[in-house]
Amino acid sequence: MRITPDFAHEDALLAQGHRWIAGVDEVGRGPLAGPVVAAAVILDPERIPAGLYDSKSMTARSRDRAAQAIRESAQVGLGEASVEEIETLNILRATHLAMRRALADLGRPVDHALIDGLQLPPNLDCPATGLVRGDSRSLSIAAASIVAKVWRDGIMVTLAQQHPGYGWETNMGYGSKRHITALQALGPSPFHRRTFSPVHKVLWQAEKVSS
Repeated sequence: MRITPDFAHEDALLAQGHRWIAGVDEVGRGPLAGPVVAAAVILDPERIPAGLYDSKSMTARSRDRAAQAIRESAQVGLGEASVEEIETLNILRATHLAMRRALADLGRPVDHALIDGLQLPPNLDCPATGLVRGDSRSLSIAAASIVAKVWRDGIMVTLAQQHPGYGWETNMGYGSKRHITALQALGPSPFHRRTFSPVHKVLWQAEKVSS
């Protein structure tokens, strides 16, 4: 059964005098290719779109509709960390970097951030609360998960046109059977995360054969 997020955490913060409350979530920690993307969303309590859920439980069409409604009624910030940054920093630190960039992209100070997960990004410019499974508990975080998912999916569809064969237009860079098979046949692209085990294994095998 799909869990419906609510506005209880935001209402509690509003009652404490906070005005600008941002939900923050990321998409793309697990894929073998592409950036990690985060979104920060400040919902207007008087104009919350209907049908906001954890993005993973929604169809692509319903996510697209919801993302459009969120952009029309809320303040939205987006942040990315590139494959190069993921390789240099590691995926957790790159994710936190994308979250800080998303908050900065809002273009206004935030009174409090509600962030999916328990591990908060360091060096935030505002107080924050981590919520485990926050995208199924907080409407602001659910909105952020939807916006981030739609944005990253668009990036991967574009990259799929530039680097055909891996199936990124459908698997979005995750390690599907088709993606792994193509990775073994074609080798890694510039957008593959070489420190991730399946990609590293292909590189190691190619190096072993050539040596």
